Amino acid sequence: MKNLSIFKRNFVERVDQTSRKKPKFFVYVVGVFFLVFTAAISATMGAITALLAPVEPPIINRVLEATGFDYLSSNRSGYRLARSVNILILGIDGVPEAAANGPKIFNGRSDTILLFHLEPRDKSISLLSVPRDTKVVVPGMSFSKISEANATGGAALATQLVSSMLNNTTIERYVRVSSSAFRELVDLLGGVEVFVPRAMSYTDSAQKLKINLAKGWQTLNGEQAEQFVRFRNDGLGDIGRIQRQQSLIQAIRNRLTSPSVLVRLPQIVRLMQKYVDTNLNYEEILTLANFGLQLERDNFKMVMLPGRSSSEQGDLRSYWIVDVVGLDRIMTQYFNQSVPDFAPGGFRNPTESALPKNLKIAVQNASSKPTAAKTVGEFLTKKGFFNVSVVQDSPEKQRHSQIIVQQGDLEAANLLQKELGGGKIEASSTGEINSDLTLRVGEDWVKRF
Repeated sequence: MKNLSIFKRNFVERVDQTSRKKPKFFVYVVGVFFLVFTAAISATMGAITALLAPVEPPIINRVLEATGFDYLSSNRSGYRLARSVNILILGIDGVPEAAANGPKIFNGRSDTILLFHLEPRDKSISLLSVPRDTKVVVPGMSFSKISEANATGGAALATQLVSSMLNNTTIERYVRVSSSAFRELVDLLGGVEVFVPRAMSYTDSAQKLKINLAKGWQTLNGEQAEQFVRFRNDGLGDIGRIQRQQSLIQAIRNRLTSPSVLVRLPQIVRLMQKYVDTNLNYEEILTLANFGLQLERDNFKMVMLPGRSSSEQGDLRSYWIVDVVGLDRIMTQYFNQSVPDFAPGGFRNPTESALPKNLKIAVQNASSKPTAAKTVGEFLTKKGFFNVSVVQDSPEKQRHSQIIVQQGDLEAANLLQKELGGGKIEASSTGEINSDLTLRVGEDWVKRF
């Protein structure tokens, strides 16, 4: 890993002092796994990550056993996450003039920006996707989009600006991933299966990117997966991109459970060495990996930075303008951060969700009954929800119904869940883009309504 710096381990707690003598092999392998299942997955295009995605512990155990290392006997003592920690992940655009494995490959714009919050109190991880076109004001500098910060001032400036934008939240570490890592990693995984929502055709000469994908379920190779997440010519800009990023994260998480991936560990190790730059040290990586092994899959939450596109008001520069009230709600519900009762621009009350009856609810059928979504929509209307719409059926049938927290409001999702008497809450932005909540009707509700 390039430019690996040693910092004070202010979020690492030794469970047993003998853990200092961890075999280097173990630290190296677990460190690789941490980066593979997190940063490396998330290169430029934004498949970002399953930062600690939660990967099932038997997967790592089987790999270590295959290499002749006894994980269980050597891990009786180790490192523990002592407090919550925030880590910035930057997927870096290609730099045409940079040598293939030189340090300049990390000098480009950040095409993907993610902030991870790891919370030991409830053993959870929250992922915030920041649109690359988010508008920032930097005195004395000419750029105004957050994606340009890394190219101008490196990881330090990018970290500073993201922190400032998010109510001065503390960001302890960063991981930068070169664009080439994503393509190679997906190929090493044997491709990923995703649903392409529409035909995609677009050419970006500056980035030497040609996109040509057909609609429907496909197993995408590395080049195609990059096309899938970088496509922006659908009228939705960064919002559609981030939604596809989160869909791809879920697909990669599923792919990582395949035993066939394990035999490719040596290639993945070499991939990490070439394309990752971080200020995490090995003890910190080991601590985060151990934390990831304790996660339940439902404790991985994804949300997008709330806001609006400036193009809605005729601004052709297409900035993403942050919604400060929505931001405060996200920082409270996902990052456990308290915010002031008053801030420039007016009073903020992030704990107060939208009134239940005002919610924009999109109902989507994911069952074998064609009229299921319509029936549930009518039920909600009778309950007094007046902003309900039935949208196009899901391409994939589901056994269990979901309430997708499209705009990140967990309290609103809980209110709807109580009103319906069920439905699993999915904290991600993979539902109907313009909804507050997307209700995906599965087979379990076919006979209920």
